[in-house]
Amino acid sequence: MKIIGVVVTFNRLALLKQGIACLRVQKRLSKIIVVNNGSTDGTKEWLDTQTDLSVIHQENVGGSGGFYTGIKAAYEDEADWIWCMDDDVFPREDCLEHLLEQVELNVAADGALTLGILSPRRLMEGEVFTHEFCKYNFTNPFGSMHGKKLKGNETEATDIVGCDFEGPFISRQVVERIGFPNKDLFIFCDDTDYCLRAHLAGFRLIYVPNALMDKHKFFSNDSWTTRNQKKKWKRFYQVRNEAYMNHHYGKNWGVRYLRSWLGAMGYVIPALLTMPFLKAWQSKDLMMLHRAYYDGIAEKLGKRQ
Repeated sequence: MKIIGVVVTFNRLALLKQGIACLRVQKRLSKIIVVNNGSTDGTKEWLDTQTDLSVIHQENVGGSGGFYTGIKAAYEDEADWIWCMDDDVFPREDCLEHLLEQVELNVAADGALTLGILSPRRLMEGEVFTHEFCKYNFTNPFGSMHGKKLKGNETEATDIVGCDFEGPFISRQVVERIGFPNKDLFIFCDDTDYCLRAHLAGFRLIYVPNALMDKHKFFSNDSWTTRNQKKKWKRFYQVRNEAYMNHHYGKNWGVRYLRSWLGAMGYVIPALLTMPFLKAWQSKDLMMLHRAYYDGIAEKLGKRQ
C-alpha cells in the first residue's frame, strides 16, 4: 500500500519543521510531498536542503490551491491513500497506524472498500478540538450548514460527513470519482466542499478518535481588537465561500440567499457598534463584506484582487 503525505505551508517554517519531524516517524508513510505556497520566511531555502522530501514551490494560491496541487501530485504518483494536513498540525507517532487499523476493519467488515475519508482526532493544548459534523443542512436558513457537530467525547469510530483539511486520510478511489479540491475557493470551505462531494458520491467518512494529532494554537493572548485585525483579510473568503456553498447546494431561497446574508451581518453589526471606539473594523471593511456576499451568491470565486 502506497501512502503519501501532503503538507501545505505558507510562512510558518518553525511549525513546518515540527510537522515534518512528526511525519518522518510514521513507519508506513511512503513519501512526503510539501507544497510551498510562495513562502518568504526561509521556507523555500530550508525545503531545498531536505533530500527526503518531494517539494513543490508555487505562488500563494491559498490552502485550496495548495491541496489541489498536492493531492494531484500524490494521485499521479499512484498513491493508494493520501494524508493531507496544514503546517500547524502534528500527528503523533502512532497516528497513521490507527488510521490504517480503521481501513483494515472496514475492509474486513464490508468485503469491499467503500471507505473514502478518515479524520483523526485533534488536540489543542491537550483539549479535544473538533469541527467534524454528521449532517449537512441545506434546508433551514436559520441553522448552520454543519449539522450535528461532534461533541468531542467520542470513544469509538463515528460516521461523519465533513472534516477539516487538518489530517484527512483520503482514498485514491475518492479522487478517481470526484477529482481534486476546488482551487478557486482559496481558503475556507474547500474541505467542506470536498467532503460533501465525497459524501454525495457514496463514500463513508469516519472520525477516528484514537488517531491523535496535536494542533497549534494561534492568537491565544490577543485582545478582541487585535485578533480581528489579524484575521480581517480572511473574512472576505469566509463570507464569500459560505455564500457560495449555500447558493450552490441550497435547496431553497432561504438557504441560497438569506443564510449567507445573516452570516455577513454577524460581522457587520459588531463592526458598526465598535467602529467609534475600537480599531478592529473600518468603514471600508463593510464594503469588503458586501462584495464578499455578492461574489458568493454569484459563484464568483478565485483570489481576491
